[in-house]
Amino acid sequence: MRCGQERAVRIETTASGKEAGMYEKILMAYDGSGTSKRAFEQALSLARLTGAKLCVARVVDLAAPLGMGLTYVPQELIAAYREESTKQLEQARSDAKAFGVDCETELLEVVEVTDTVADCLQRFARDWGAQLVVLGTHGRRGMKRAFLGSVAEQFLRTADCPVLLVHGAGASSADRG
Repeated sequence: MRCGQERAVRIETTASGKEAGMYEKILMAYDGSGTSKRAFEQALSLARLTGAKLCVARVVDLAAPLGMGLTYVPQELIAAYREESTKQLEQARSDAKAFGVDCETELLEVVEVTDTVADCLQRFARDWGAQLVVLGTHGRRGMKRAFLGSVAEQFLRTADCPVLLVHGAGASSADRG
């Protein structure tokens, strides 16, 4: 049995050698950055260890340019975002399969200026029934965080399930606190 802040979870090893009783559905938010690649590696390891189904989600923020004062986002730009995101998701699914993990992917889009990437991920996590969400974080503090914001922090504040935050390889202890 392992104990955490939320609750104790009984862990048993199944006949296949995988640990049972933990997570059955793990959601991982992926944006192609080095930080999200590290988070993807952790999500893969957890999914393989527990036998969980993994869903890799990519959020395309189509409303961000509108929030910056633009009144029009060219369809070519939207198509390019979608195409690149689809390629990233296909690669993630292929990598997961090679690692022996059952994986699905989901392309999500933020289309309202009042919506956020974190809100979009929250809705999907609830709808999909995620029992754990894995996010990469740069671990910024102070003014860097104030100016750049943090999807991970926004998500964590309203999470309905446990969240695993994975720091990027280059995140310094000064950035993390």
